[in-house]
Amino acid sequence: MKEIKKISIIGLGAIGAIYGSKLHEMDSKALTVIANKKRAEKYSKEGLIINGKAFYFNCIDPEEKTEPADLILVAVKYHHLSQTIKDIKNHVGPNTIILSLMNGISSEEILGKAYGMEKMLYGLCVGIDGVRTEKEIKCASIGEIHFGEKSNSKISPRVEAVKSIFEKAGIPYKVPEDMLRALWWKFLLNVGINQTSAVLKAPYKVFQEVKEANVPMEMAMKEVIVLAQKEGVNLTNEDIHSFSTFLNVLAPEGKTSMLQDIEAGRKTEVEMFAGTICELGEKHGIDTPANKMLLNMIRALEQMNS
Repeated sequence: MKEIKKISIIGLGAIGAIYGSKLHEMDSKALTVIANKKRAEKYSKEGLIINGKAFYFNCIDPEEKTEPADLILVAVKYHHLSQTIKDIKNHVGPNTIILSLMNGISSEEILGKAYGMEKMLYGLCVGIDGVRTEKEIKCASIGEIHFGEKSNSKISPRVEAVKSIFEKAGIPYKVPEDMLRALWWKFLLNVGINQTSAVLKAPYKVFQEVKEANVPMEMAMKEVIVLAQKEGVNLTNEDIHSFSTFLNVLAPEGKTSMLQDIEAGRKTEVEMFAGTICELGEKHGIDTPANKMLLNMIRALEQMNS
């Protein structure tokens, strides 16, 4: 696999901006941000403030012709994915690697259906605690990117190429041996704490200190475990217990992305979380009352914000 020299990123929310800033600092000429003219003008005029520093990214309109990227990082919200597939078209070439940093368990297959699974690597972000406002993104911990082929018992040349660029940029990473299980584990956490925090309007501190807050969270997570096993992924109740260790190291005043979306009046990713679980429940004939409740409550909150 040739060296990665040209990188495109789409989506400058907390995740895209934080990791984009590291790549920009590594080599600003190597990184291009795919953004429409309105967003590009805003970024070029005002910059994007990340941890107090202004970044002026090199932006390109999705319609503009360009050389294919060696690596495309997709860091958008689920409801933007269909438009994103169109927007990255001019950046995809025969040897392009596409790495999704999105939440959920389906973005790789959706992108792969459009451009070929042979271009896809699986990915997720763990431990990043970015808080996004209208003008600034703050982050105490940049976490790490877990990525790879579906199975990484042997590291592929494509994974080695991405590892190399992450090391140059100072982006922490891990390559799990079983990438599908890793995706479902992260999905388990998101279905539990992202959704429950949005309904309770609770930062991490509440889940660290209030026992009752963990009850609905764990109810939603247990439905994920049952369905994961039906889908051939070996999640167990031990994964819920291990999450408590992970939860306790998060900044107490930190907030999940879904809570931030509710507070800012933005569309959430509830269809990707509870929506997916409810669909899988119907597929396997398993009731999912906790996620049905969360789906309706979060949709109600969205409509109340509109």
